[in-house]
Amino acid sequence: MSTDDWHRIDPTDVPDDGRVRSVVVDGRTIALARCGLRLGALDNRCPHQGGPLGEGSIENGWLRCPWHGYDYDPITGAPPEGFGDSVAGYPVQERPDGVYVQLPDPPEPARSVADVLVETLVAHGVTHVFGMVGHSNLGFADAMRRAEQRGELTYIGIRHEGAAAFAASAYGKLTGHPAACFAIAGPGSTNLLTGLYDAKLDQSPVVAISGQVPSSVLGRGAFQDLDLSAVFRDVAAWTTTVHTGADHAELAALAVKHATDARGVAHLVLPDEVQTQPSQAAAARPDGRLSDRSFRPGEQALEAAAELIRAAARPVIIVGHGARPAAEQVRALAERLNAPVLTTFKAKGLIPDTHPLGAGVLGRSGTPVASWLMNEADLLIVVGASFANHTGVAAYKPIVQIDDDHAAIGRFHPVTCPVLGDARLTLTALLADLGDTKAVDQRPDVAARWAIWRAEKARRAADDRGRGVSAAAVFDALSRHLPPDAVVAVDVGNHAYSLGRYLESAGQPVLMSGYLGSIGFGYPAALGAWAAAPNRPIVAVTGDGGFGQYATELTTAVKYRIPIKHVLLDNGSLGKIAKEQRAEDFPVWHTSLVNPDWAQYARLCGAAGISVTRADELESAMARLFAADGPTLLCVRQDPELI
Repeated sequence: MSTDDWHRIDPTDVPDDGRVRSVVVDGRTIALARCGLRLGALDNRCPHQGGPLGEGSIENGWLRCPWHGYDYDPITGAPPEGFGDSVAGYPVQERPDGVYVQLPDPPEPARSVADVLVETLVAHGVTHVFGMVGHSNLGFADAMRRAEQRGELTYIGIRHEGAAAFAASAYGKLTGHPAACFAIAGPGSTNLLTGLYDAKLDQSPVVAISGQVPSSVLGRGAFQDLDLSAVFRDVAAWTTTVHTGADHAELAALAVKHATDARGVAHLVLPDEVQTQPSQAAAARPDGRLSDRSFRPGEQALEAAAELIRAAARPVIIVGHGARPAAEQVRALAERLNAPVLTTFKAKGLIPDTHPLGAGVLGRSGTPVASWLMNEADLLIVVGASFANHTGVAAYKPIVQIDDDHAAIGRFHPVTCPVLGDARLTLTALLADLGDTKAVDQRPDVAARWAIWRAEKARRAADDRGRGVSAAAVFDALSRHLPPDAVVAVDVGNHAYSLGRYLESAGQPVLMSGYLGSIGFGYPAALGAWAAAPNRPIVAVTGDGGFGQYATELTTAVKYRIPIKHVLLDNGSLGKIAKEQRAEDFPVWHTSLVNPDWAQYARLCGAAGISVTRADELESAMARLFAADGPTLLCVRQDPELI
């Protein structure tokens, strides 16, 4: 050791006589004890079970481990006579200016299995991890820390593991590439499940990483001992435990491959001791591991589809989330046919509502513009949509269905012309071979239906019962202030139906919990959207019920300076549930909520908070929301009946 190894202890950390305490010195923890005139500094880790000796007590001149009662000399670390398990001690000096302890230089960390796993994930394009560090994942966390120091990885520490999974799911929905979520053994990992089911059902690639109890106690009923692969087997397309002696790099590479190929969840389980085992293995490279999944349909299917389209006078195009990569081709086909484009809720924004052929959302969250045009159509060209019951695609109409998933074709009912192929390649081929068509120009119909609907929206926006603002007014204001390059994350509830119905999109994508329909998705999804697109405005739209489930994630946004613009519709209830109770002739029961002043809550968390209670306050409040720096919450007191 050199003289530079001496470190001064803060005077407030020096214990009184007969006391011991844990003290952080140079980033390391020691147990500092005083017995009379003597001071002792010991390694803070008991060699038996790892108990923190600084949290023990001095009894009869011995330092007693708080975990299992083993005794040590508090000055030297020696055990009682007849025992040989000592604790390392460090020199201590009391100088005129304070107490000093001499520590050896920390050893250079050996490259570990966790390093190999992290390096492989990074090589395969996983650059963002959302999670919570804890006792059974510390080795992997430290490997991520080193990767972050190298500028290879961004880690966002969340307040609840469910938020981590939702954030990773939203990242995958927006980019098509996996992020990772990260948790400890037991409850930390089970907390991931809801967000991972959202990823599974919406076909979003996610890599989930679980710490695990040590292999020596696995399966023996130890603390937080769960068979995590069994727990995750339904939600994950692939799950495996990384054991000692496994090809660690290959397993990490397979995790990314399975998440990407299956468009779903892949899961790695990491026993505690395996994470820190030394490894000289090279990170696995991504070259040659993934193929282009885009494929052109067969000529027979293309010609059958083209023949139906040529013969249709009033075709409409219905696009789902799967058509997003083909947005350019969708627009080209619509303009070639002068055919309206109707979107599912998940595909809202794929074509702007301001486009002469944009007809808005179809279905329960949709506009009468879209439903009227579908009802008048003589052919439905459905691209990348699931035919979910909430969308209400008319099964009795002639249908050309284009999808790249075998299972999606004719999932709920037969279609007239199934076309299995990539949306972009299929539409490009159809445009090239279409020839003359009988399609009439439906732009006047689209404009006429929008005029009728906008007049009705204006009437609804003006409704005022003196009990809060109407949803139509909120989304009228948001439509005018929403930046054209924004990403919108919406939660589940009446506000989501209102957003689909009233918000006029200029092409902004909307992220939602589509097929799981999980309340609480909205704000964590905004965290994931920011990670995927940090240079775009990120807007969260939630109700009070959904935001209440993950409200502390506002402090995550504050911690990482994530400038989410949050529009919170507060109606003091689980409004969607109350509506359903009434619709089924049940009394409204236990759907009311007790909420804080959300704007004040935001300010307490370190964010900006704005309140609106009247419609005439919306314009200036929206302007303030989007002009503010950092995370900002705009709470609108909403009339629960004006949805």
